[in-house]
Amino acid sequence: MADNSGGNPFLISPSTGHRATRSSSFSFSSSASGAVADEAGTHHRAPGAGDGKATGAEADAGAAFVLESKGTWWHAGFHLTTAMVGPAVLSLPYAFRGIGWGLGLGVLTALGAISFYTYYIMSRVLDHCEAAGRRHIRFRDLAADIFGSGWAFYLVVAVQTAINTGTTIGSILLAANCVEILYSSLTIDGPLKLYHFILLIAVVLAILSQMPSFHSLRYINLGSLLLSLGYTILLSAACIRAGLSSNAPAKDYSLSASKSEKTFGAFLSVAILAAAYGNGILPEIQATLAPPAAGKMAKALVICYSVASFTFYLPAITGYWAFGKTVRSNAMQSLMPETGPSLAPTWLLGLAIVLVLLQLLAIALLYAQVAYEVMEKMLADPTQGRFSRRNLMPRLALRTIYVAFCAFVAAALPFFGAIVGVIGSVGFIPLDFVIPVVMYNMVVSPPRRSLVYITNLMIMVVFTGVGVIGAVASIRKLVLNAGRFKLFSDHAFN
Repeated sequence: MADNSGGNPFLISPSTGHRATRSSSFSFSSSASGAVADEAGTHHRAPGAGDGKATGAEADAGAAFVLESKGTWWHAGFHLTTAMVGPAVLSLPYAFRGIGWGLGLGVLTALGAISFYTYYIMSRVLDHCEAAGRRHIRFRDLAADIFGSGWAFYLVVAVQTAINTGTTIGSILLAANCVEILYSSLTIDGPLKLYHFILLIAVVLAILSQMPSFHSLRYINLGSLLLSLGYTILLSAACIRAGLSSNAPAKDYSLSASKSEKTFGAFLSVAILAAAYGNGILPEIQATLAPPAAGKMAKALVICYSVASFTFYLPAITGYWAFGKTVRSNAMQSLMPETGPSLAPTWLLGLAIVLVLLQLLAIALLYAQVAYEVMEKMLADPTQGRFSRRNLMPRLALRTIYVAFCAFVAAALPFFGAIVGVIGSVGFIPLDFVIPVVMYNMVVSPPRRSLVYITNLMIMVVFTGVGVIGAVASIRKLVLNAGRFKLFSDHAFN
């Protein structure tokens, strides 16, 4: 519901029409409890609660059209896996380069366990609010309820927007780069440039973006899950083959002799590994579950982390084993050295690139859903059909414009992949490690001397430090490589 007074539409309570504060939270009717919290915090039976009629936030078009709640826990598992498991796994061997075998495996395991925990307690916070009659379907709604309208709320909105838009832009750029690699292998010195392939990807993505809801992506995201398994197996097999070949580089796992290089390399490695577990849209994914959603996300997380365990450890271990300290930031590039023969069969590399390309389209679609939900909430009419002319034409125009904007940025900044690394450090770590534990301590309020409260406090302190240090290391790497960046370059810089 927009604020006709010209205020911020993100801070309007759907149930009351008033600006949201800690005591005026976003309230939803719940089929489980049928309760709604009024501005004073008193809970009462909502009119029509439990009878299937849309009330409160369910009446806005963003909720009704984009975040429709029809999914099952395994659908949520597909969404979570696509949000987390992507071509970023190709950078995991590079992360090991900065900290070595022991710390690499230890940090990867610890971050996996901690991120599973933070996502789980985030889902518990959402379940807690739903049981109280306030089912939150957007990260910004949850932040407004818990943090009010202060700086913390705006931090969540800004960080999530940067992550979603940055990931969409980065996915378009990397997908175009995949097409360029395939094209270059088939046509020597062909006339097509990177921006041509960006345009091609943008057209395909604009068409796919007309799929109306998050829930409608469930089978695409199942395909994405299978694609990630496919190229992980191919890449790992190629690394094993390369490591055993006579053309393999000498296996050197030593760290940098420079103390400063070693320190910054370690911080950058931890930031890369932490960002690999990034998500940033768990509340929106939980919103796709048919209510009551309580307890379903735990099973969805098991699906996600089962796939993540396989797709993270296998390439990290095989890639670092094969190339050691010479591994590049994208392990696939290590298999295609600029001088000398390729270290993997052409057909294998080509197939792996195609699988990565297809998954990048799914990732771009997934992370664009939050932007599409904002558009629908602000401009669509929930009283008319989803495919009515009144709603279809704005959807077609706005989603196409959004994809065109992301494609333009990708073409103008072909080094955006390096910028995404900074966004990951600055964005994923606070959103996925710090904010969930803060929210849990504020909402569920465990005793201050309890193990849960102390554990959450330690996670908050440690990962605030990791986020700051990781951001500094990522920015330092960006600055060191800045001389190689060119606007509208013919080649992507990863």
